[in-house]
Amino acid sequence: MPDIRVATIEDLPGLHPMVERAYRGEPARGGWTHEADLITEGARTDLETLGAIIEDPEQRLLIAEQDDAVIGCVQVSNRGKGLAYIGLLAVDPALQAGGLGRKLLEAAERVARNVFDARRVEMTVIDRREELIAWYRRRGYLPSGETRDFPIALDPPLFMSVLVKPLL
Repeated sequence: MPDIRVATIEDLPGLHPMVERAYRGEPARGGWTHEADLITEGARTDLETLGAIIEDPEQRLLIAEQDDAVIGCVQVSNRGKGLAYIGLLAVDPALQAGGLGRKLLEAAERVARNVFDARRVEMTVIDRREELIAWYRRRGYLPSGETRDFPIALDPPLFMSVLVKPLL
Protein backbone atom coordinates (compact mmCIF):
# COMPACT_ATOMS: atom_id res chain seq x y z
CA MET A 1 0.00 0.00 0.00
CA PRO A 2 1.30 3.50 -0.78
CA ASP A 3 2.67 5.85 1.86
CA ILE A 4 0.21 8.45 3.22
CA ARG A 5 1.63 11.67 4.65
CA VAL A 6 0.87 15.37 5.11
CA ALA A 7 1.37 17.32 1.89
CA THR A 8 3.88 20.14 1.54
CA ILE A 9 4.06 23.02 -0.93
CA GLU A 10 6.65 21.00 -2.87
CA ASP A 11 3.96 18.38 -3.61
CA LEU A 12 1.70 20.81 -5.51
CA PRO A 13 3.06 20.15 -9.03
CA GLY A 14 2.14 16.46 -8.76
CA LEU A 15 -0.94 16.90 -6.60
CA HIS A 16 -2.92 19.37 -8.67
CA PRO A 17 -3.03 17.36 -11.94
CA MET A 18 -4.01 14.19 -10.03
CA VAL A 19 -6.98 16.01 -8.44
CA GLU A 20 -8.10 17.30 -11.85
CA ARG A 21 -7.81 13.81 -13.42
CA ALA A 22 -9.86 12.32 -10.59
CA TYR A 23 -12.75 14.80 -10.76
CA ARG A 24 -13.06 16.42 -14.16
CA GLY A 25 -12.71 15.85 -17.87
CA GLU A 26 -12.23 12.76 -19.94
CA PRO A 27 -9.46 11.20 -17.78
CA ALA A 28 -11.89 11.14 -14.82
CA ARG A 29 -14.17 8.77 -16.71
CA GLY A 30 -11.55 6.06 -16.16
CA GLY A 31 -12.65 5.88 -12.52
CA TRP A 32 -16.02 5.61 -10.84
CA THR A 33 -16.04 8.67 -8.54
CA HIS A 34 -15.83 11.51 -11.07
CA GLU A 35 -18.02 14.58 -11.58
CA ALA A 36 -17.33 14.70 -15.34
CA ASP A 37 -20.96 14.01 -16.30
CA LEU A 38 -22.33 16.67 -13.93
CA ILE A 39 -19.76 19.45 -14.32
CA THR A 40 -18.46 19.79 -17.84
CA GLU A 41 -16.41 22.98 -17.59
CA GLY A 42 -13.81 24.46 -15.30
CA ALA A 43 -11.19 23.10 -12.95
CA ARG A 44 -11.92 21.32 -9.68
CA THR A 45 -9.36 23.43 -7.83
CA ASP A 46 -6.19 25.44 -8.39
CA LEU A 47 -2.66 25.66 -7.03
CA GLU A 48 -3.47 28.70 -4.90
CA THR A 49 -6.36 26.95 -3.14
CA LEU A 50 -4.34 23.80 -2.52
CA GLY A 51 -1.42 25.88 -1.23
CA ALA A 52 -3.72 27.74 1.17
CA ILE A 53 -4.98 24.42 2.58
CA ILE A 54 -1.41 23.20 3.09
CA GLU A 55 -0.37 26.40 4.86
CA ASP A 56 -3.45 26.64 7.12
CA PRO A 57 -2.72 25.22 10.62
CA GLU A 58 -6.41 24.30 11.00
CA GLN A 59 -6.26 21.99 7.98
CA ARG A 60 -4.26 19.01 6.78
CA LEU A 61 -3.99 17.80 3.22
CA LEU A 62 -2.91 14.18 3.20
CA ILE A 63 -1.43 12.62 0.08
CA ALA A 64 -0.77 9.05 -0.97
CA GLU A 65 2.44 8.46 -2.89
CA GLN A 66 3.72 5.57 -4.91
CA ASP A 67 7.01 5.57 -6.82
CA ASP A 68 7.41 9.31 -6.09
CA ALA A 69 4.04 10.11 -7.70
CA VAL A 70 0.99 11.55 -5.93
CA ILE A 71 -1.82 9.05 -6.47
CA GLY A 72 -4.42 10.23 -3.95
CA CYS A 73 -5.35 12.91 -1.42
CA VAL A 74 -7.85 13.94 1.22
CA GLN A 75 -8.39 17.19 3.14
CA VAL A 76 -9.23 17.47 6.84
CA SER A 77 -10.40 20.80 8.28
CA ASN A 78 -10.93 21.66 11.94
CA ARG A 79 -14.36 23.25 12.32
CA GLY A 80 -14.07 23.58 16.11
CA LYS A 81 -16.33 22.35 18.91
CA GLY A 82 -15.39 18.74 18.22
CA LEU A 83 -16.26 18.84 14.50
CA ALA A 84 -13.97 18.23 11.53
CA TYR A 85 -14.74 18.37 7.82
CA ILE A 86 -13.36 15.84 5.34
CA GLY A 87 -13.22 16.73 1.66
CA LEU A 88 -11.23 16.57 -1.55
CA LEU A 89 -10.93 12.79 -1.39
CA ALA A 90 -9.38 11.87 -4.71
CA VAL A 91 -7.65 8.82 -6.12
CA ASP A 92 -6.03 8.68 -9.55
CA PRO A 93 -8.72 7.19 -11.84
CA ALA A 94 -6.43 4.37 -13.00
CA LEU A 95 -6.08 3.21 -9.38
CA GLN A 96 -9.66 3.56 -8.13
CA ALA A 97 -11.53 0.59 -6.62
CA GLY A 98 -8.31 -0.82 -5.12
CA GLY A 99 -8.80 0.26 -1.50
CA LEU A 100 -6.74 3.47 -1.52
CA GLY A 101 -9.79 5.73 -1.05
CA ARG A 102 -10.77 3.76 2.05
CA LYS A 103 -7.20 4.03 3.43
CA LEU A 104 -7.14 7.80 2.81
CA LEU A 105 -10.53 8.20 4.50
CA GLU A 106 -9.35 6.23 7.52
CA ALA A 107 -6.19 8.37 7.71
CA ALA A 108 -8.32 11.54 7.54
CA GLU A 109 -10.50 10.29 10.39
CA ARG A 110 -7.38 9.62 12.50
CA VAL A 111 -6.13 13.16 11.85
CA ALA A 112 -9.55 14.58 12.73
CA ARG A 113 -9.56 12.67 16.02
CA ASN A 114 -5.88 12.89 17.01
CA VAL A 115 -4.85 16.30 15.68
CA PHE A 116 -8.08 18.32 15.88
CA ASP A 117 -9.70 16.42 18.78
CA ALA A 118 -12.86 15.93 16.71
CA ARG A 119 -15.62 13.72 18.01
CA ARG A 120 -17.49 13.72 14.71
CA VAL A 121 -16.79 14.47 11.08
CA GLU A 122 -18.92 15.74 8.26
CA MET A 123 -18.56 15.89 4.51
CA THR A 124 -20.62 17.01 1.55
CA VAL A 125 -21.33 14.94 -1.56
CA ILE A 126 -23.27 15.95 -4.66
CA ASP A 127 -26.74 14.59 -3.93
CA ARG A 128 -27.05 12.94 -7.36
CA ARG A 129 -24.03 10.74 -6.73
CA GLU A 130 -25.98 7.90 -5.14
CA GLU A 131 -23.27 5.26 -5.69
CA LEU A 132 -20.68 7.41 -3.92
CA ILE A 133 -23.07 8.20 -1.06
CA ALA A 134 -23.68 4.46 -0.70
CA TRP A 135 -19.89 3.92 -0.51
CA TYR A 136 -19.64 6.46 2.33
CA ARG A 137 -22.63 4.91 4.09
CA ARG A 138 -20.79 1.57 4.14
CA ARG A 139 -18.02 3.39 6.01
CA GLY A 140 -20.36 4.75 8.69
CA TYR A 141 -21.35 8.12 7.19
CA LEU A 142 -25.05 8.88 7.39
CA PRO A 143 -27.09 11.59 5.69
CA SER A 144 -27.87 14.37 8.17
CA GLY A 145 -30.92 15.52 6.21
CA GLU A 146 -29.18 18.83 5.50
CA THR A 147 -28.40 19.97 1.97
CA ARG A 148 -26.17 22.84 0.92
CA ASP A 149 -25.79 24.71 -2.33
CA PHE A 150 -23.04 23.53 -4.65
CA PRO A 151 -20.17 26.05 -4.40
CA ILE A 152 -20.37 26.91 -8.12
CA ALA A 153 -23.57 28.30 -9.69
CA LEU A 154 -24.68 25.87 -12.39
CA ASP A 155 -27.77 25.51 -14.54
CA PRO A 156 -29.42 23.28 -13.53
CA PRO A 157 -28.20 23.79 -9.96
CA LEU A 158 -26.49 21.05 -7.97
CA PHE A 159 -26.90 20.45 -4.25
CA MET A 160 -24.70 18.82 -1.67
CA SER A 161 -25.90 16.23 0.84
CA VAL A 162 -24.25 16.53 4.25
CA LEU A 163 -23.03 13.20 5.64
CA VAL A 164 -21.91 12.80 9.25
CA LYS A 165 -20.07 10.17 11.25
CA PRO A 166 -19.26 10.01 14.96
CA LEU A 167 -15.62 9.26 15.74
CA LEU A 168 -15.01 6.69 18.43
